[in-house]
Amino acid sequence: MRVFRIAIPASEIGRSREFYETLLGVDADDTVPSRLYFHCGDVIVAVIDWAVEPLGTFQSTPENLYFATDDLDAAHRRASTLGTTKLSPIETRPWGERSFYCVDPDGNRLCFVDEATLFQGRGADWS
Repeated sequence: MRVFRIAIPASEIGRSREFYETLLGVDADDTVPSRLYFHCGDVIVAVIDWAVEPLGTFQSTPENLYFATDDLDAAHRRASTLGTTKLSPIETRPWGERSFYCVDPDGNRLCFVDEATLFQGRGADWS
């Protein structure tokens, strides 16, 4: 079994398109008019136009969506040019990951992690 698609809500799909295309450095696949698909390796990040496909009251994701990148510094620079809110500095976390946090225009929480430092839950000192 594997995860192949994760969906996040967007209140203004055009604004989200610009944000994610710039931040991820990936063109949106707009095959479905009410969704933008961003192909990130084996997983698709689907940005859902809440004005077209509402599933109740709009709410941003409650937890971070994590992205691994081989150029964390470039991703941080792109995030800073977008004026994203709550942009943290790049830091090395206690569990060894080098990462930064930010939020998209709708308050969806994102974390970008250096591919070389990914912590995947196995072999931790405290386990």
